[in-house]
Amino acid sequence: MSLFKKMFSKDKKENLDKGLEKTKSSFFDKMSKAVAGKSKVDDEVLDDLEDVLISSDVGVATTIKIINRIEERVARDKYLGTDELNKILREEIAALMSESESGEAANIQLPDVKPYVIMVVGVNGVGKTTTIGKLAHQFKSAGKKVVLGAADTFRAAAIDQLQIWADRTDVPIIKQKMGSDPASVAFDTVQSAVKMDADVVLIDTAGRLHNKVNLMNELTKVKRVMQKVIPNAPHEVLLVLDGSTGQNAFEQAKQFTAATEVTSLAVTKLDGTAKGGVVIGISDQFKIPVKYIGVGEGVEDLQVFNKYEFVDSFFKQ
Repeated sequence: MSLFKKMFSKDKKENLDKGLEKTKSSFFDKMSKAVAGKSKVDDEVLDDLEDVLISSDVGVATTIKIINRIEERVARDKYLGTDELNKILREEIAALMSESESGEAANIQLPDVKPYVIMVVGVNGVGKTTTIGKLAHQFKSAGKKVVLGAADTFRAAAIDQLQIWADRTDVPIIKQKMGSDPASVAFDTVQSAVKMDADVVLIDTAGRLHNKVNLMNELTKVKRVMQKVIPNAPHEVLLVLDGSTGQNAFEQAKQFTAATEVTSLAVTKLDGTAKGGVVIGISDQFKIPVKYIGVGEGVEDLQVFNKYEFVDSFFKQ
């Protein structure tokens, strides 16, 4: 049995199909209008398809790549019917995502590092703390010993929300009072995790983007202080993006990748939006793996991202 067959239980695949329903119906509505009354893929159809992809938040640069690929097929095959367009589009998007740095299907297995430290970054409101809580649940369910660190000390709500997740998942949380030095909390967290013989550490951080220099300085300090305890910490910097914001998610990704070294991405809130095409663009444009996607409220609805399953759900009719 292949890796992603094991990972994608029937329930998870159904949740993914359901989570992408709004994106899919919006996309195919636009597609059917674009090809209405046309039998052949010509320049006019391709222009309309370009508009459909851009308005579906795939992004301009990625859309141009997809259109160029389809133009090459039209030139090669001489005649392509509009009835074949969905199949061709599916193949070209799958091929494009396969060439990106997203890697093969990721899984919940951790590298042989203990404790494995994940610093989670992202602007307020993207679902950062909820993502941490869901990851804590999934790691614990996989038999891992988890510690949470509440280093977003600028909002009392962030500390309280993380405490709720710690209680719900029954994992320890290291926190200080609001306004404390985030680096101090991160230091205490990794130090405690070492003492507890923890497998994985999830550290929440503040998500203020109004001053990139301050953000960069703060995240650099948090990293430096953690490295006093664990030399290579953090082992992963996970950027959480809100998929429902469409192109704004691209902007956030640009800002954060400029401010710190992001090593993986999570795209949340795809179930409540028609902007799921943003995952295709982000997967293509940023040379950083999309590791998780959020397709619902439940703890299991934060799914390990598998581009093949994603494309399959996106084009399923």
